[in-house]
Amino acid sequence: MLSIKDTPKNFPASTCRCLRKGGPVPVTELKAIFKRFDTDKDGRLSKHELRNAFASLGSRQPGWRAWRGLKQADRNGDGYISDEELEVLLQYVLKCGYTT
Repeated sequence: MLSIKDTPKNFPASTCRCLRKGGPVPVTELKAIFKRFDTDKDGRLSKHELRNAFASLGSRQPGWRAWRGLKQADRNGDGYISDEELEVLLQYVLKCGYTT
C-alpha cells in the first residue's frame, strides 16, 4: 500500500491525493464513487452510506471519516449529504490526504 509520503506534491487540482493501484483518483471519479454508494437511491448519502464509501477508498477509520465528512458537508443539518452538499464533501476528502 502506498502512503502519502510516496505521493508527488504537485498533483493537478483535478486529482485527489487518495491513491489506488493505478495512481491518483480523478475528482470526477471520486464523485461517481460517492454517488454509487447511495444504495437506497434517494439522492443523498446517509452516515452509513458515507462509511461504506470511505471504507471502499481504503480509509483506516471509515466511521470517523463519515462522521467528520457529514459534520463538514451537511449544511442544512438534516443528517444527509445531498447532491448540492457533495461538492463540500469532496473538498473535505481532498483535504484529508489519506491513501488507498
